[in-house]
Amino acid sequence: MKFGPVAVGDAEGAILAHGQKLAGGRLAKGTRLSAADIEALRAAGIGDVVVARLAPGDLTEDEAASRLGGVVAGAQVSVGAAGTGRVNFFAAADGLFLPDRGLVDRINAVDPGITLATLGEYEPVEAGRMVATVKIIPLAVAGSAVERAAAIVAGRPAFRVAPYRPQRVALIQTELPALKKSALDKTAAVLAARLARAGATLCGEQRCAHETGALAGAIAAVADADLVVVFGASAVIDEADVIPAAVVAAGGHVRHLGMPVDPGNLLLLGEVAGRPLIGAPGCARSPKENGFDWILNRLLADLQVSPEDIRGMGVGGLLMEIATRPLPRERAAPPAAPAVGIAPQAGPPPVVDVALLAAGRSSRMGGPNKLLATFGGVPLVRRSAEVALASGARRVRVVVGNRREEIVAALSGLDVEIVENPDFAEGLSTSVIAGSRAAFAAAPSADGVLVMLADQPLVTAVDLDRLIAAFVAEGEGSIVVATDAGKRRNPVILGACHIREIEALRGDVGARDLMNAHPAEIRGVDLGRAASLDVDTPEALQEAGGVLAG
Repeated sequence: MKFGPVAVGDAEGAILAHGQKLAGGRLAKGTRLSAADIEALRAAGIGDVVVARLAPGDLTEDEAASRLGGVVAGAQVSVGAAGTGRVNFFAAADGLFLPDRGLVDRINAVDPGITLATLGEYEPVEAGRMVATVKIIPLAVAGSAVERAAAIVAGRPAFRVAPYRPQRVALIQTELPALKKSALDKTAAVLAARLARAGATLCGEQRCAHETGALAGAIAAVADADLVVVFGASAVIDEADVIPAAVVAAGGHVRHLGMPVDPGNLLLLGEVAGRPLIGAPGCARSPKENGFDWILNRLLADLQVSPEDIRGMGVGGLLMEIATRPLPRERAAPPAAPAVGIAPQAGPPPVVDVALLAAGRSSRMGGPNKLLATFGGVPLVRRSAEVALASGARRVRVVVGNRREEIVAALSGLDVEIVENPDFAEGLSTSVIAGSRAAFAAAPSADGVLVMLADQPLVTAVDLDRLIAAFVAEGEGSIVVATDAGKRRNPVILGACHIREIEALRGDVGARDLMNAHPAEIRGVDLGRAASLDVDTPEALQEAGGVLAG
């Protein structure tokens, strides 16, 4: 490929490197210039253009992306159409994303102009989520380089999705006098919610004394379950402790005790009667992500977990949200904490409702409404509402305004409440106000409102649950905001105590001024690029994997 400026008269058949504005429209970057295009450029008084001229054997950016897109993906992954040198890939089922790091690295080493980017290893994904992208950097690359990259994955895909299998999970909880029944009830509810995201069900629960014989009997009595989860009334700190001893007494064996993931260190992985058993760490009583999730998700996707796998989880195993936040042990201990290490709660945990903002005009899209663009065949606004509904929020409300009827139609059948915003043309703040009013005026009222933009396609229910868990841990006076590389982004949770300041918001800047006024109350939760990616332009939407409605 030859790249550079040429006279317009010599550019026919070449590929335009930079878009050109003409009187009757625009020639887009990547256009293969025809005779009519040349005449239009001349009529516009343009004498030279920057182009790429293909050498024999070269492939255009879309041809190269399409060629690789057809071979790199494995099972349960769908392939998007090529455009602007890019092919995006989407999960075809709920499950875990499994890239082959070695193959991905080898593909990226073939040619600087050929790139493949993916989500991280074992990332939980929902059907329709973008999981990888091939991007060709120049306007054309040598066909031989593309073939070398394609040959690397011959018969062995660079990534796949391991789908969850609907499994039946048995729960056993041991009891001590200091452990409240309400804590056991909450643990069962949290586990059931975790399982539901993977299509698994809690098929039964037993409660027994925290004693080896009693627990061994409960384990042996489990029938018709694919997996057993044991929550002990006290933590496992030795192989002779109650849970590992009970596993052995029930005829099973302990495969591994402990893991280099924090929170989640005190996890046990065992096997009884041919089925896996997890001795859950105490942190798994909370919905917040911890090492238990890493093991549970793999087992629910029918992936084997070895001791070597667990020992390799140390890098990335520090799951604390932000380094500047005080550690729990640095805070004053609550009075009369139970001996089993579960701090009593003064009352019910704060309730969080979602306000999904879908009233905007999509002015930067040049006409189409971005919220009606489809991702994996699902309108973006519906996909965002489904993510909110899958979270631990109590209620989901969708704030509508612009093109109300189409937005509401796209939400048909979902358990959401529609909130009208007649002032949507005055900016984002009016939707924040409308959604917050509805949450705080409900009966009973919410303690916090999770303000979620409907145009963030990478945000997941797990992300929302992490925000909610941070708000619950800090209390309703806090402000929890999603961050990306330390920068405040979206979504954000605002407490009911801030309602007057919310009502005072103006313009198209959301809650920025409110947060600036309360820096000490802000708690950040790093969601990475999911927090910062919104699809405000046709280019951003296409890059994220969306297709604009006709």
